Amino acid sequence: LDPTVELLQDNPCLTEFITSVLALPEPSPSILSFTLRLAGILAASENRFQHLQQEKLLVRLFGRDGPLNSAVWEDASVRSGWVEGVHSMMHHQPALHFLCNSGGIDVIFTLQGDPSLFVASAASQLLVHMLTLSVESETTKPLSTKDCDWPACAQMILKHIEESLQSSSASHIEQSLKLLTGLFGSCRATWTKVLWLRVAKQIESFLTEEAVQAQHMLANLLLNMAWSPVFCNTEGSFWALVTSALEHLTPVQAGPLAVGILRLYKCPQDVRIQALTVLLQPMDCILRAASQPLEYAGLLDESVSDPVTVESLLSSKSSCANLLCQTLAHLEELLSLIRLPVDLPYTSLLRSLMTILQFCNGFLSPASPLGSTISRILINCFRVQRSALDVLAALSERKGCDMLIGSLFDVLLAYLESPNTSPTVLKKTFQATSKWLVRLQELSCSNSQWQQTEKILEDVFLVLQKRLCSPCWEVRDSSLEFLTVLIKCLRDQEEFRQSLLSSEVPRLTEDLLEDPESYVRASAVTAVGHLAFITYFAPESPVIGNQYNKENTVAKLQEILSTDPEGFPRRAVISIFTKWVRQGCTGQLEDTEQFVSEVIQTVEHDLDWEVRHGGLELVETFCSQTICQLGLPECPCDPDSSAVASSIHQNESLQIFCRAKLFSFLFRSLCDCDKPVGQRACDILLVLRGNFYPISTLKDSEESGDAPMGHSIAWLQRTLRQGSLAQNFPTDGGNGVDFQDPECMMLALGTIDLEELHDELSKSSDHVEKSPQSLLQDILATVGTIEENEADCY
Repeated sequence: LDPTVELLQDNPCLTEFITSVLALPEPSPSILSFTLRLAGILAASENRFQHLQQEKLLVRLFGRDGPLNSAVWEDASVRSGWVEGVHSMMHHQPALHFLCNSGGIDVIFTLQGDPSLFVASAASQLLVHMLTLSVESETTKPLSTKDCDWPACAQMILKHIEESLQSSSASHIEQSLKLLTGLFGSCRATWTKVLWLRVAKQIESFLTEEAVQAQHMLANLLLNMAWSPVFCNTEGSFWALVTSALEHLTPVQAGPLAVGILRLYKCPQDVRIQALTVLLQPMDCILRAASQPLEYAGLLDESVSDPVTVESLLSSKSSCANLLCQTLAHLEELLSLIRLPVDLPYTSLLRSLMTILQFCNGFLSPASPLGSTISRILINCFRVQRSALDVLAALSERKGCDMLIGSLFDVLLAYLESPNTSPTVLKKTFQATSKWLVRLQELSCSNSQWQQTEKILEDVFLVLQKRLCSPCWEVRDSSLEFLTVLIKCLRDQEEFRQSLLSSEVPRLTEDLLEDPESYVRASAVTAVGHLAFITYFAPESPVIGNQYNKENTVAKLQEILSTDPEGFPRRAVISIFTKWVRQGCTGQLEDTEQFVSEVIQTVEHDLDWEVRHGGLELVETFCSQTICQLGLPECPCDPDSSAVASSIHQNESLQIFCRAKLFSFLFRSLCDCDKPVGQRACDILLVLRGNFYPISTLKDSEESGDAPMGHSIAWLQRTLRQGSLAQNFPTDGGNGVDFQDPECMMLALGTIDLEELHDELSKSSDHVEKSPQSLLQDILATVGTIEENEADCY
């Protein structure tokens, strides 16, 4: 017996269930939908399919006598179950023939236009699957365009596609184009080229027939074909059709096709240039509209389609912003590629972007009538401003825009200063400005343009001072984020440091530590933390003697960590403290030890698990810093001296960790009710054990359980196994465990089975919730309340 059939014979309840559902006069739609899906899954095996056929079950579910002609078919879930059931069983020829002979294929053709988009989409995918299965399982010789060479099922689908494409119904044409798009996207076999020859002429005609409304679907179809090796390696007809599409589709329809073509590596150069021209045409039109006669070179020597089409779209209020936003999004997508397959005219593109931004804020008075119309449409258009600023930021990483940098900062500063700039546009402006300031710094280093850089930085910090005092919290927040990014990127540049410290920005930033909005306080913490790298921690710090300020700032941050009612500022503080320790900014080892000890004693009682997790990251950083400083022997050339020195350094670092109360924090964290905290603590303890215990000594320590201290460690092991259920975890020497005693902690590290704890913490809840027993309990729990819980049950 076939083992697949045994499933049904060993579990007669499966066929009994299907039979009992079919016997119901009015089955519930959800039960029937489930039954259709179940039957489809069972019939995926050819032998089980034959078994269900003999029982006459499949014909009653998927044939003419099934739910197709009953009132329950009106429910979308039943139609969806039917399509999914058929899709599941389509793995062998008998299923294919059954469906074609029972009229089921006509049902699928109808469902392509189903009012439920899920059902319509599933029907289209099913036809693609059936066509592929039919051709690949029933064809014995190479196919031609003649019907007689194709298998029966494939012939039915092809005939349906061809008739739909030739019909006068726009919806039928769209359905067939969707089907072909899905086919060329999923199947790369050579027979798809033969199929294409049958429909190519009809599809080409859609580009020139104005009465047909299907052009918008051609871009996806042609792109899927272009990605297929069957078509992209061919010369001539296919690429001629792509060229024709780029010419005849509207700029909005051609945009996605153009950017998709530009991402291809295998593409004729003339098609690639044409695609780029389509993409740049709206930007070229903007430049030409800004000044008459044209002051600078445009982006294009010639256009692909009639420039009047683009001009009319840009001079219409309903289409101008849409076309520009789409074009800008495509340009940003291209600029994000590491290797651009085409050369973009960066200088002209930047000039066009600046023109768009000036149109949007009303700072440009164009001479041409078209320019005046566009500027009236775009005034305060946030969508276009955001898109243009995104492309502007991406352009900062490309060479060739340097000659316009002065004019560019005039535009950016106008946006930063204007009261009409919305908070979201201001945030984008800050992002673009920070990227271009980094670019400016690189240029001034190579060209010695210090004066221009100094003036721009001075202007930026003047604007930033105003924005930090804005009544709008989003503006204050994004201003602080901008400052943080600048410090990260430019803190090593002398002119940047001087400009920053001679402004009011540092003082205003510290004031915002007391902002009423928690997001702003968190951003202020981060900014102050990074500012400290310039004001306090830099070797040549201008305020190095001013210890009061440094201590005052640290005290303020510690106060936020212990008293702020919101989690965001506290998380920001612990993150900054970790950065300080990582970069060795907290002074000598003794000072850092004291600092870390105070911080973790505050953090271990924090109610926010992310703050506690941040405390563990601080501990991990401190441990690795300490071991790096103390762990290396001074005389590696002398093995004896090396071993002794290593032992002394290990002992010293262990004493430091005990004094800083790290172990009590780590062992308490193992029992944290939030699993990520316990996992991180366990990882740190495993690393520490690896540092303090060579493999040989670890085995020796495990035999010390009879020692007086061993009983307390055994108690600790039992407590840790309880995990988050361990109540009132004692860290004060209760039960004989002294977390500040190096000897006791060495014994704990060597004795406690950290691997077992690690495995336990790594287990997801699925091992309980998805077990067969748990599933059975869920099903039994629904007995008697089927109506309420049937969805959960199934």
